[in-house]
Amino acid sequence: MTHAAAQDFDVLDRRVRVAARALACHGLVGAWGHCSARLDAGRFLVCAARPMGRIGIGEAGTIVPVDQPLPPGVLGEVRIHQQIYQRRPDVGGVCRVFPPATVALSTLRLVPRPRHGVGAFNAACRFRDDVRLLRDDGLAAELAAQLGDAPSLIMRANGAVTVGGSIEMAACFAWCLEDAARIEQQVRAIATADAINAGLLSSEEIAQRQISAGQVFERLWDYLAGGDEEAIAGEVQFPAPTWGTL
Repeated sequence: MTHAAAQDFDVLDRRVRVAARALACHGLVGAWGHCSARLDAGRFLVCAARPMGRIGIGEAGTIVPVDQPLPPGVLGEVRIHQQIYQRRPDVGGVCRVFPPATVALSTLRLVPRPRHGVGAFNAACRFRDDVRLLRDDGLAAELAAQLGDAPSLIMRANGAVTVGGSIEMAACFAWCLEDAARIEQQVRAIATADAINAGLLSSEEIAQRQISAGQVFERLWDYLAGGDEEAIAGEVQFPAPTWGTL
């Protein structure tokens, strides 16, 4: 590895650690979960294979090829990341998360619907009606194909996957997905059956709220990771989001 390549690795490795701890800090993962960031066209960097909230300062992740067997010690479901990176050149980061409100809704085969501004960001969220762990290439490929161009996919009783142009964007989408699930639960707790569809954002309103200008995601990232010892304020770039087709 050249000096420049080593510097690129070190910066990205730190960003992945910060994202992992941010996801844990905000209750989006517990004992399980993982996140990664694209290193180049053929490789990505996945966080250490341990509870994300316990990943230490300076604890290195692992470089994984997108089209080769997983390296020793890498979690089996990291195949999901491989398959997504192969199909989505726009994706720079992937998060495998277990947000509690999202998981609870998924057991009823429900996906949070766009009811408020943050909910618009995952309006194109996909749903996979399959509770199996994705520890073989075939199942991981099925998930990546089902994700399509969307920013997120929920698996029944099995968490979710979010993607973005950077690892930070993918983490922000994970938080937004769980916030939408929180609102969905609250609405369903107070709404009558006849009123459950009231207040949903229209397609036009969704488009109006899918706005990243004005440092929307920069501020969210500051909220998610601003207290982390390894976070550097203003360092991260936020590529234009891909919302997916409704």
